[in-house]
Amino acid sequence: RLLKDVIAGQVPLTASPEATVRAACRDMAQKGVGAMMVVSQGALVGIFTERDVLNKVVAAGLDPETTTMAQVMASRVVSVEGDKNLAFALHLMRQGNFRHVPVVDAQNRPLGMVSARDALGAEMLDFEREEERMEELTELIG
Repeated sequence: RLLKDVIAGQVPLTASPEATVRAACRDMAQKGVGAMMVVSQGALVGIFTERDVLNKVVAAGLDPETTTMAQVMASRVVSVEGDKNLAFALHLMRQGNFRHVPVVDAQNRPLGMVSARDALGAEMLDFEREEERMEELTELIG
């Protein structure tokens, strides 16, 4: 599957570098996502994840009310354009040991986010179909 198809209909969850960790966490919790993109002047400049909350904020004893995205985001972001396939993004995740990859356009503007969980969607459907086929065969065989 192409990434642009995987993220079709997604509204990118973004924050500015000046946004607080508390505000970002509220947005992530409200949307039920584990990562958000940090954007400045329309371009991707960072990514902020649940791991960042745990490792860079809570474990470090920082105040989420005053700590900004710029202070704790990952600024070395691996991103991909939407014309790449999901397998390519999964390969990047495995190589970099991360679970989210921002999808951007040619001008580095956020289009959406893919995660390792996105790959499970198609695989889970295939698994469920295979289980249904096995049940049908079992019924036919007796």
